[in-house]
Amino acid sequence: MESLNALLQGMGLMHLGTGQAIMLLVSLLLLWLAIAKKFEPLLLLPIGFGGLLSNIPEAGMALTALESLLAHHDAGQLAVIAAKLNCAPDVHAIKEALALALPSVQGQMENLAVDMGYTPGVLALFYKVAIGSGVAPLVIFMGVGAMTDFGPLLANPR
Repeated sequence: MESLNALLQGMGLMHLGTGQAIMLLVSLLLLWLAIAKKFEPLLLLPIGFGGLLSNIPEAGMALTALESLLAHHDAGQLAVIAAKLNCAPDVHAIKEALALALPSVQGQMENLAVDMGYTPGVLALFYKVAIGSGVAPLVIFMGVGAMTDFGPLLANPR
């Protein structure tokens, strides 16, 4: 019985919030529409899969290294971050100070979190590399443009 309890606690289901549960259901619905009903699979499959990955409780796939540090609640590490930001060593105060900080300071805090051993999640890395740099929208529009069939338009140009 203890091993079953440890398994349930290790899965993260005990930390599932209402919002996460709703988003998991929406993601599963999108995946079902894409796979079973063949309804816009090129659009709904990545959206559903991304929503599924980002809402798995306690997985941290969408968290940056700094967000992982703040979620861990280590008092010593929070004190170091708070000292750099000149605020109280409290998660709420640190989040407020980060929201008001310059992007360069936010980058320094992110690097400090990486130096402390925290790593960003897969989706956070994807966002930083593909979406944050502006490459993903270009690739998506090129792919949609390449898949568009202009045959009917050229045959009957009204």
